[in-house]
Amino acid sequence: MGLSLGHIIVLLLIVFVLFGAGKLPHVMGDLGKGLRNFKNGLNGLEEDKETKTITAAKKDDDSSKAA
Repeated sequence: MGLSLGHIIVLLLIVFVLFGAGKLPHVMGDLGKGLRNFKNGLNGLEEDKETKTITAAKKDDDSSKAA
């Protein structure tokens, strides 16, 4: 018992009515970010924000010395 084309269209219409045209892109973007974070978590690719900040600061210091 799978989803037919009619079922998918009805589901899409319900989502459109619930969220409206303005919020739908934001909802899909948030869903994509959530899925990406979930996949990265499964793969053990959690990023450390402090390390990113320190790395960015070092790059800024190196570029100011070169100028």
